[in-house]
Amino acid sequence: MTTPARSANRHHKRPRGEGQWALGYREPLNKNEENKKNDDGLNVRQRIIDVYSKRGFDSIDPADLRGRMRWFGLYTQRKPGIDGGKTAILEPEELDDRYFMLRVRIDGGRLNLAQLRVIADISNLYGRGTADVTDRQNIQLHWIEIEAVPDIWERLESVGLSTTEACGDTPRVILGCPLAGIDTDEVIDGSALVQEIHDTYIGDPAFSNLPRKFKAAVSGCPAHCTVHEINDVAFVGVVNENGERGFDLWVGGGLSTNPMLAKRLGVFLTPEQVAPAYGGVIGIFRDYGYRRLRHRARIKFLINDWGVEKFRDVLEKEYLGYVLPDGPAPEQPRGGRRDHVGVFPQKDGNFYVGFAPKVGRLDGDKLHLIADIAERHGSDRVHTTVEQKMVILDVAPDRVDSLVAELEASDLRVNPSTFRRQTMACTGIEFCKLAIVETKVTAADLIDELEQRLPDFKSPLTINVNGCPNSCARIQVADIGLKGQLVVNDKGEQVEGFQIHLGGSLGVNPGFGRKVRGLKTTSEELPDYVERVLRNFEKQKDEDETFSDWVQRADDADLK
Repeated sequence: MTTPARSANRHHKRPRGEGQWALGYREPLNKNEENKKNDDGLNVRQRIIDVYSKRGFDSIDPADLRGRMRWFGLYTQRKPGIDGGKTAILEPEELDDRYFMLRVRIDGGRLNLAQLRVIADISNLYGRGTADVTDRQNIQLHWIEIEAVPDIWERLESVGLSTTEACGDTPRVILGCPLAGIDTDEVIDGSALVQEIHDTYIGDPAFSNLPRKFKAAVSGCPAHCTVHEINDVAFVGVVNENGERGFDLWVGGGLSTNPMLAKRLGVFLTPEQVAPAYGGVIGIFRDYGYRRLRHRARIKFLINDWGVEKFRDVLEKEYLGYVLPDGPAPEQPRGGRRDHVGVFPQKDGNFYVGFAPKVGRLDGDKLHLIADIAERHGSDRVHTTVEQKMVILDVAPDRVDSLVAELEASDLRVNPSTFRRQTMACTGIEFCKLAIVETKVTAADLIDELEQRLPDFKSPLTINVNGCPNSCARIQVADIGLKGQLVVNDKGEQVEGFQIHLGGSLGVNPGFGRKVRGLKTTSEELPDYVERVLRNFEKQKDEDETFSDWVQRADDADLK
């Protein structure tokens, strides 16, 4: 006979450990955690220099190849010819090509011409001319052979760049406004703080074994261009009731398959407190973050379980050692788009010129051309944005027109269509082992089609194209978010296509896109679908109504 006590015990088991170091769970609970415990990812650098680059691809330890090499921005790229239906079926070694994607981290999006030209040279020498600007301000190269990596590092480091912790379970690139220090309306210049955080924490073994990746942003941009709402930690410029300029702290944003918007801690940070607060937040993540299941290992899950009040309390008491004052929320973002495309005045009387490469895709020759154009017009700074765009700074008033003319003639649009300006795409099946469908060419072709079909469309509209469910291209917060998957066409054939999310947004009314039951399209039919929905929007919208607002009230039939 079962006693009541035993029956009760059966229903009150001790909760399974989540691998939280601070609670004593130090033993690895999965293969990734075991690999990190066996050897810090930062140690792979010397093996690449001393062993792998000399003995070749076949000499690389599998735990380094598919794990630790990410700590220095290296992923094996997808073997050509493997269709999307096999992405989740094949073993990693069957998907691996013998070439690498190499991510150059560009903290704050800040590049000078010497740095831009070095990246261009590496692209042409070792990357078959590839170069993509990402939506986290980095530049990614492809077709990199392991033998070339030491020389690439020497070239990058000679101009102050690196690939250290560009990938992996590490503190990733720190986003910053590309106009920091020059925007006439900025709340506060965060560029020195981006650099301080980088110099203090990046490459430090104390923070090189996190539960998962850790994404950050620091900005006083009035347009909120660094999308603080979807970063693990973000510092947003504010002015408090005493007129002091500082930062509001946000934590726990992130998309992927479980999207969550970041939450305000409600504190006011002086500039001097930003780097220590970053250290406190990343310390909490390292010590209390979940390490049992990879899909729950981002800081957003911890904050969702703890709540803001507990997180703030732990940050202040255990990591900072002092109480932070309450502070104001940021002002709403400056109207319009958040990408800095166009010609605008700087504080010093010069101008900056933002331009739009198509879906961030460039090449080594184009990077050299951009550097040459900037230099001819007196600039030494070309910065990247989080929308896969670029900005040339410090252009004298009498040089603006000729600069714009050169960019436009080179298909680097300063006055692009809405579709050219606001369409983004992830890497896709061309190189990514997680992808199911092609993205870059699909998105570029979509832009061309929409420009022809809807030449007078002027409303702001984001179209984000992703090759898998992981949302590297931020599909859930796009007006039209396209999640790659295989679909069945009208002939009954399985082909590349997309599940559609509609009406996502950040800023004034942040929220995730609406999923209409069964709403999918093939890649081939994508231009027809988007044209149809945008024509419905144009017919039905109220004056000044955004696409996102219209989607929330539109009938399902008008969204199909």
